[in-house]
Amino acid sequence: MAPDDAARSARRDPADQDSVERGTADEVTSKAVDRARAAIDRHVRLVDDFPSPGIAFKDLTPVLADPEGLSAIVTALTHGCRGIDLVAGIDARGFLLGGAVARELEVGVLAVRKAGKLPPPVHSTTYTLEYGTASLEIPADGLDLAGRRVLLVDDVLATGGTAVAAAKLLTDAGAEIVGVAVVMELAALGGRSTIADGLGPDIGVHAVTVD
Repeated sequence: MAPDDAARSARRDPADQDSVERGTADEVTSKAVDRARAAIDRHVRLVDDFPSPGIAFKDLTPVLADPEGLSAIVTALTHGCRGIDLVAGIDARGFLLGGAVARELEVGVLAVRKAGKLPPPVHSTTYTLEYGTASLEIPADGLDLAGRRVLLVDDVLATGGTAVAAAKLLTDAGAEIVGVAVVMELAALGGRSTIADGLGPDIGVHAVTVD
């Protein structure tokens, strides 16, 4: 590098440098989204009449078992992420994906568990399902979530009720939810609208693929 070029580089505005780095990161994750969608198309297992008649279930297990598929999905889930302090994975596939996403972002991971899986004390929330209720829990001791910026990760966004419940559980413990990232969004079930209604329109929802 010539001396004048070196001097200009040294004087570069940090904001400009951040913009360049964000653009590079977005390019990488955008390409990963394309690879992930291709992997889903190749490997997803279609199961008719599950979990009820008339439903065509898309099983992501073969996709995640494929090395390239898993790699692409993990990177794709980080698309647009900025300033994340912690990744929270929702029971159960969110654990698998959340840990990998956290490793990609070089942050920690927190498992949001179903009721009865953690020793006390716990923070708990109960929410309504179509045919009853369910509860989620996180530890209430040994973990300070105050002010931590959290990305919520799961495999599928359906009605959105579980994501809203998990987010409220975390915010009640002091965290700030900055986004929700999922592999597949079932658009007809209205989960994105449920999240906007429950958490506010500023919470970004990123789906690698929309069905």
